[in-house]
Amino acid sequence: MDEETLPLFVLPMVLFPGELQELRVFEPRYRQMLDTCILDERPFGLVMNDPFEPTNGWDGPRRHGCEAIILNHETRGVNHFITITGGRRFFIDEVIAPALPPFSDPSMTKLIQEGVAPDIETLLDHLPEDAEHSRLYISAKVTYLDETGELNEEDQAFLRTITSNVVQRAGRGMNVDAAVLNQWVTSICEEQINARKESIYNIAALCLNDLESRQQLLACSNATEAIHELRTHVMIFDGEEE
Repeated sequence: MDEETLPLFVLPMVLFPGELQELRVFEPRYRQMLDTCILDERPFGLVMNDPFEPTNGWDGPRRHGCEAIILNHETRGVNHFITITGGRRFFIDEVIAPALPPFSDPSMTKLIQEGVAPDIETLLDHLPEDAEHSRLYISAKVTYLDETGELNEEDQAFLRTITSNVVQRAGRGMNVDAAVLNQWVTSICEEQINARKESIYNIAALCLNDLESRQQLLACSNATEAIHELRTHVMIFDGEEE
């Protein structure tokens, strides 16, 4: 893997710094990418897809993404199961197209046998003679972004309120004792909320499900902008009782 490029996993998903996620990797292009990342002990970038900016026929990436650090890996047949955590945010400076188009492309349809995708070796044999590289996945030249700014006490109190509401609602749905719920809230707040900008991602991971909302938050350049973005997307009513 070229030192100046970052492999990209492009899909309808947004990863926050510090967030844990599990993925099943089955597409040949991403199995090739994962083999490279595991061998070289390197991260990849996870980026939300953009169908309006295709690259060699595939959905292209949005401009902001998050580094994905592989914590655990397991192989079952042709499938890879990985646990990842979000690392640094980045901005894509230049997209590098994959060497081959998707299987829907007329030049690729003959490689599909009885609805089964070909293996990586077969795909590599199908590379055009003028191919500049052999990567089946999208990659990019990126700039890593610093986390700037701090949260004041009002901002931290807002995050604690979100945490309390989310945990209380979930706990009531499971008939969890109120005292236990309060302990959960206290523990999460103590562990996840402080003056650092990363606290916003910690709590947003609990309450933001809409992909576009998550993407907009990921793109925020500083803590002030990010906390404003979170306030915009999260409806909080202090002391709300259902």
